[in-house]
Amino acid sequence: MPEPLLHVTGLARAFGTVRAVDDVAFTLPEGGSLGIVGGSGSGKTTTARIVVGLERADAGEVRVRGRVRPARVRGRARRLARAREVQMVFQDPYLSLDPRTSVGRALRETLRLHFPGRDPEPRVRELLDQVGLGGRAAEALPRQLSGGQRQRVAIARALAVEPAVLVLDEAVAALDVSVQAQILNLLADIREQTPVGYLFITHDLGVVRCVTDEVLVMHRGRVVEAGATAEVLAAPRHPYTRLLLDSVPRPGWQPERIAAARQALPSPQATPTQEA
Repeated sequence: MPEPLLHVTGLARAFGTVRAVDDVAFTLPEGGSLGIVGGSGSGKTTTARIVVGLERADAGEVRVRGRVRPARVRGRARRLARAREVQMVFQDPYLSLDPRTSVGRALRETLRLHFPGRDPEPRVRELLDQVGLGGRAAEALPRQLSGGQRQRVAIARALAVEPAVLVLDEAVAALDVSVQAQILNLLADIREQTPVGYLFITHDLGVVRCVTDEVLVMHRGRVVEAGATAEVLAAPRHPYTRLLLDSVPRPGWQPERIAAARQALPSPQATPTQEA
């Protein structure tokens, strides 16, 4: 078996008495797409932040291409090398972009930081074309762009460092449905063109269905179900997964019944955890 692109084992993180992440494990193959789903407080975003390096784990290990990804590294070169392994695209692109910096300048600064010996201009044009913006967007400030365009810029900036793994934390949640579809199609195209692996963090099962091969369902910090996306969504085995599917509004939907079912769910510690 080839070494997975991303291999996570035994991740744990507690905040006081709350176990936000509890023995989480999964793998992501080269060019693969894995979704982590769950409601608010399920631990999915904390898991993502640990993978990226924005949060320290109390226990567990993250490996990228077989190499352990330490919580902290010393030295500028090592920090930059670590940043190139995993990049993150956030939910609100406007907050992650400097409002005073044009699109082209933001990309040039990123490229000069990580690849100081290269002329950034050809790569800037390539990145803008890759995310469907074109050279005219290079001089624009974030406030002059739509939400979808800003998210394309955020994706281009993340891709600029040629990451092994791209973590997308609710990356289309703030966009309207038509723009969501455009961004998801863009990500599908990028996946075909590059070996990058995607880790999608989302509560939206429609997004998971469209863009992931495998899915993990998290509840109260633990993985309660995992497997091929189509199989998990078609025939969920865990009551929490069934609850998530039942929570999607549809004709005859009864939110009061869903809320009662959520309250009646047993603790995930009482249910055997299934790993990817």
